[in-house]
Amino acid sequence: MTITPSLTVPAARVRTQMMVPLRFADGYATTAEVFTFGGLADGREHLALGLGDWRSALLDAAGPLVRPHSECLTGDVFGSQRCDCGPQLREAAERITDTGGFLLYLRQEGRGIGLYAKLDAYALQDAGLDTYEANLALGYGEDERDYTAAAQMLLALGADRIRLLSNNPDKAIQLDALGVQVTDRIPTGVHLSGANARYLSTKVTHTHHTIALPLAG
Repeated sequence: MTITPSLTVPAARVRTQMMVPLRFADGYATTAEVFTFGGLADGREHLALGLGDWRSALLDAAGPLVRPHSECLTGDVFGSQRCDCGPQLREAAERITDTGGFLLYLRQEGRGIGLYAKLDAYALQDAGLDTYEANLALGYGEDERDYTAAAQMLLALGADRIRLLSNNPDKAIQLDALGVQVTDRIPTGVHLSGANARYLSTKVTHTHHTIALPLAG
């Protein structure tokens, strides 16, 4: 997805906010202030989770730590090893709690193509295509995600400058163009498994994700 620089995005508004205690499968627990929104450009039910002392982080010159996390039912809920989404979500919750900031949970499964299409893409990957080739073979773009709603959410929360927790350079490019200044881009950890090695390697070589994969020995 390519965004024209300096786009003006329509304003969204905070609709509801409530405290929600969180507990992950490994026992890590934190509390999130969960925000819902009205007026989002794509009309989807995205969430922002305020973690740690996010109010003080908003006053920092570099801005709060923010991870825009794309929904992944297979990884986030069922612990699929085919991707690194579940471990990234868990890592982000702790790191953002420690520093103060926001975890955006974005309803854009399968890089924006949806759950069923993502599973169709998995079948094509099992037949030999890589993760991007599979999306193209199904008639989709390599990455269908548009971060306009993410920018709207951040601006509604007063976060016009952020430190971005992401390996994906496209997130920084889009958010900058949409009026959210990315003051720093911080990579996540490497969550490598036997089932996701090719997937992670393709993200590094094809879309320049900053994942420090170990050298083959």
